[in-house]
Amino acid sequence: MGLLPKSVRTAIYARRLHLDRPLSRKFVFKLAQTKEELEACFRLLHDTYVAAGLMAPDPSGLRVTLFHALPTTSTLMCKYGDRIVGTVSLIRKSQLGFPMQSAFDLGEVRRESGNIAEVSSLAIDPRFNAAGYRMLMPMLKFLYEYAEYRFDTRHLVVAVHPGQIGFYEDVLCFRCMEQHVAHYAFVNDAPAVGAHLDLVLAKDAFHAKYAHLPSAQNLYHFFVTASQPNSQFPHQRFHTTTDPVMTPELIDYFFNQRTQVFAQLKPREALLLHAIYDQPEYKRYLPPIPEDALRERIKSRVHRRFSVKCPGQLHYSQQGLVRAADITVYECSESMFCARLDRPLPVGVVGEVDVDLGDKERCTLQVEVSRLGKHSNRVAMLSIRKGGEGRDRDAWLKFVHALGRTSQDGEKRPVLPVPSPHVAV
Repeated sequence: MGLLPKSVRTAIYARRLHLDRPLSRKFVFKLAQTKEELEACFRLLHDTYVAAGLMAPDPSGLRVTLFHALPTTSTLMCKYGDRIVGTVSLIRKSQLGFPMQSAFDLGEVRRESGNIAEVSSLAIDPRFNAAGYRMLMPMLKFLYEYAEYRFDTRHLVVAVHPGQIGFYEDVLCFRCMEQHVAHYAFVNDAPAVGAHLDLVLAKDAFHAKYAHLPSAQNLYHFFVTASQPNSQFPHQRFHTTTDPVMTPELIDYFFNQRTQVFAQLKPREALLLHAIYDQPEYKRYLPPIPEDALRERIKSRVHRRFSVKCPGQLHYSQQGLVRAADITVYECSESMFCARLDRPLPVGVVGEVDVDLGDKERCTLQVEVSRLGKHSNRVAMLSIRKGGEGRDRDAWLKFVHALGRTSQDGEKRPVLPVPSPHVAV
């Protein structure tokens, strides 16, 4: 396919789409959350990658990487009845970066606004290859919706084999990166090409390319306007943007007992892992690190901040007039939060902000704009003023504390600190 002209490739791919055929309700797309679901995904990934020559067989029968351990990674899956037949992972930026960063320059994407997530670990059960795009496209739709609306992601990046890049370019509207890698260590030194998709601009690209086509090939309707009853999104009590599922017990099971991932970490990786998992209940299962100055420096940079997406409105006075600015809180702690603003504001502005925290939960806080983003004056850190003590201040503290101890389904499971991925303020 890669040797054919682009127009010919596009026509061939389009004929293979049958988007007007409803998918059986036996197919369900969801987040992998239990030990059994995760293990089935990692086993499917292992078998698929071994068959494709992308990894050597592992004694565990699983493909598990350090990135699967992170609270900023979500493993999505497709079930057919009780069998898991597809999986793909979304990896958000953390202190450990992305897998692609070991071989690709993502500087151009990182300079644009919005969160980035890497699409990784895609595998489909070969027994379901006959389903072709009828199964793959709904799984990708679930991925797109999860990335944009639940993961607060604007940019998707992916590294694929050169023989597959045509599908990402011609069908999914990814933009191929100029850099090609002859030996990509993350997939057994196979060749790889990088690609990038801006999910905001993708809607226009899909419209221009597919809106005039019949429903069987109309990917604009399929991705942008159509609903998909097979998708099951996890319930969220609060407006969080990550779905961490790795409890201390799951960390121990997958990365110490079933595989040797933690035993094989480099010292720097182990240090950063301790910086991410800074709670005592996790420490006992992490690889040991020496008590030295480097560890203390990393520890000093860790702040108990949480990744969220809470809409709000800031009311403030400027030149004798009361003004209002819409904001979106994307990171928070007990004493501050970072927000995207709909208009530039100078440092020192004092006002009152109303924040929507989640299920019918709101609070009002007295705040001050204390710092602006390095690359944008529409991103700011706002400090919560001590004069705002009271019931709403207590509601904010209760909200932040809940993020650290309660999962969306009511189980006691930490939502771990997430460093800001795209702007330092």
